[in-house]
Amino acid sequence: MQVTHPNIRSAFAIFESTFFSGVIPTWRDENGCIITYATEREAEIEIAEMLMEQLRQFLAGHRDFDDARTTGDFILSVKVWPDGTIVTEDGRRFGIQEI
Repeated sequence: MQVTHPNIRSAFAIFESTFFSGVIPTWRDENGCIITYATEREAEIEIAEMLMEQLRQFLAGHRDFDDARTTGDFILSVKVWPDGTIVTEDGRRFGIQEI
């Protein structure tokens, strides 16, 4: 029988795949906490807004086109623990990162 903590909630987080660390959460707040989203759509909108900003930077001449139109970010479903730790569906655990 699997016991579930009553204060664990489902959410979505934005990740990237890195050469040295593998899959890691991409977006954190100013305290090092991983930013999570209540719905997958909210996370998708966050990525879309970032891409639109990158394209604006390209139009202003501050960014290369290939860099402006791409992102390595992707969204995963996670469980969020009361201390801010998140756990992916495959069991990878990520916590607050000291800044």
